[in-house]
Amino acid sequence: MDRFKLRKAEPKDVPDILRLIKELAKYEDMEDQVILTEKDLLEDGFGDHPFYHCLVAEDPSEQSPVVIGFAMYYFTYDPWIGKLLYLEDFFVMKEYRGFGIGSEILKLLSHTAVKSRCSSMHFIVAEGNQASIEFYKRRGAADLSLEEGWRLFKIDKSSLLKMSSAEE
Repeated sequence: MDRFKLRKAEPKDVPDILRLIKELAKYEDMEDQVILTEKDLLEDGFGDHPFYHCLVAEDPSEQSPVVIGFAMYYFTYDPWIGKLLYLEDFFVMKEYRGFGIGSEILKLLSHTAVKSRCSSMHFIVAEGNQASIEFYKRRGAADLSLEEGWRLFKIDKSSLLKMSSAEE
């Protein structure tokens, strides 16, 4: 399709990546939880040891190409099944949905996972995001929270600081 182009993100894309992260957070009614800065994204995603990888989708039809979607991912390791690709964030702007952009991004991520010998791709989806849940299920995704009973937890920074400085 000539309507969009997928490519690996570059440092110049950081402002657009942050814009799309904020749009995704707003879509999920969590806009106030985005504390990341462009500086964080630049330092953490580009350089010798990036913490994440990112694909961007561009609309090349504009005078200056516009970033209209992104997928942020990283590789991790599960001691039961080995390497896996973890899809952290995935978003396409509302006005560009329905053109197959999301499907092409997921196809490219699947190719990346297979090429990297990953056993699977993992991700979380907000419980109320039925459109995304159905999107993934149509492509063979299994809901582990229902099928295997896994629950997601987090330890926030203040608790990490408290534990790290606790006397042993």
